[in-house]
This record gives sequence, C-alpha cells and structure tokens, in this order.
Amino acid sequence: MEAVLTAAVALLDEAGQSALTFRALAARLGTGVGTIYWYVSSKDELFDRATDHAVGAILTAVEEQPQSDDPIADLREMAITLFDAMMDRPWLAAYFMRNTDVQGHSLRLYEKLGQQTLRLDLTPRQRFHAVSAIVGVVVGTAADLGAELPQEVLNGEVNRVEYLSRYAESWRRLDAAEFPFVHEIADEFAEHDDRDQFLAALELTLAGLRLQAETP
Repeated sequence: MEAVLTAAVALLDEAGQSALTFRALAARLGTGVGTIYWYVSSKDELFDRATDHAVGAILTAVEEQPQSDDPIADLREMAITLFDAMMDRPWLAAYFMRNTDVQGHSLRLYEKLGQQTLRLDLTPRQRFHAVSAIVGVVVGTAADLGAELPQEVLNGEVNRVEYLSRYAESWRRLDAAEFPFVHEIADEFAEHDDRDQFLAALELTLAGLRLQAETP
C-alpha cells in the first residue's frame, strides 16, 4: 500500500488530478491494473487514500510544533502549515477530509486544531464553528488559488501581474459613484500577494475567535 500511495501522490504532484488513473498508476509501478484493486476498490478511495498519505507529513509537522501559552497563536501556526502544504500541492484541497473513515491523518489533524479550542472558554458549538471557520479559510483559499490558471497565463503570453492589472484597469474605468469600493481597492487587487491575502483572512478569523473567547 505504501508504494501505491507514494506513486499516486507523485502523479498528482506532477500533473494534477487528471494524471491519476489506475492505468497510469499501474504503469508507474510496473504492474497490472488488477493489482491496484488489491489495495483500493475505486478511484474515489484511491484519491482519498492518496490525500491522507500526503496529509501524514503535514500532521507530523503540526505535531512537532511546540505548544505556546496562547492557543490562538498555536492555531495560527497550524493553519499556516496546512495552507503552505496545500499551496505546494494544489490538488490537495479538493479532497481534504472528504472521507474521514479512510482519511485517518486528516481526522487527526482536525482533532489537533480542535484541541486548541479546548484551551479557550467556548461552548461546544463555538468550538465547532471556530475550527470549521479556520479550516474553511485555509482549504477554501487554497482551493481558489490552486484552480487552473487562465490559458494565456499558462502559455506565458502574460504574467500574473499583467493579467491582474488588466482587470484592475477595467475596474478603474467603471463609474466611481456606482462602484466606489471597486475603485478604492483596484490598486490593491492589481498588486496583491496571495499568501498575504490568506494571512489577512486568517487574522480576521482568529481575531473574532479571540474576542468571542474573551467576552463574558
């Protein structure tokens, strides 16, 4: 199973979801397609197990992080670790925690996040909502940023800055009275850094959590 999952993750890393087929995996392992079915019963299970295999390394990194006196700071470090791993593997966000009956590492990582909220004065519902919000910010942002790039960017016809600047320029030409917000942030959009944008969203989420935990 270890060899099968390692090869599956390698195919996903190299060319994304479309690259992982039973035929391609069998060819990578130098075996027949029938052999793969000894280990997984379907393509869905293969994706879930490959995802969990990759999440194992993230879980190890999170478990090795020292615990501080501030659970929210620890949540921040865990969330950033997960986000950076998903940016390195854009396919990962689509399958994270899709089936926790199979994805034991993913469930354990979810548990590690949740345990930090046990250190805060929150109700069970608030804890559930807090971890859901953090995972949503991490996975949702990673999935959005990991989406397939426009063909002209992939082809090298324009770079990322040129592509964003084109839209920013079109926003600047809009009626400022009708679109005051879009006018206000056009320059920020044109020059924004994706990771900084994620960190800002995470900070907003954690600030709300801290406020909730500190409110009598």
